[in-house]
Amino acid sequence: MSQVKTFEDLECWKSGREVRLYVSKLSKKFPKEETYVLKNNMKRAAYSITNNIAEGYGRFHYKEYIQYCRTSRGSLYEVLDQLIIAFDEEYISESDLKQGRELIEKTLALTNGFINYLEKQKEKN
Repeated sequence: MSQVKTFEDLECWKSGREVRLYVSKLSKKFPKEETYVLKNNMKRAAYSITNNIAEGYGRFHYKEYIQYCRTSRGSLYEVLDQLIIAFDEEYISESDLKQGRELIEKTLALTNGFINYLEKQKEKN
């Protein structure tokens, strides 16, 4: 792992940012009546992905950081479910759902890898 000077250097955060930006762009397609329902919930969950990685970075204990990363992982699954809802409601296309799913799967893999790394570091100390 290369030198990490800030949470912005973490690959899982960078990938989570891609998901967040994708959700923000995609949610603009939603009808007005979804502004305070699905759109708002989806954007909050997407923000939570990177927010939790950043907040965990500020903690000085592996156990806490791991928990924040797990919360971020949960938010990724929440966004996936919301994308499926948006597809079912015909707000987004199958292609949009596929692209979102791919971004989420990539971020999940990176987040799981980072959690594993943190767990190994915790065991060493």
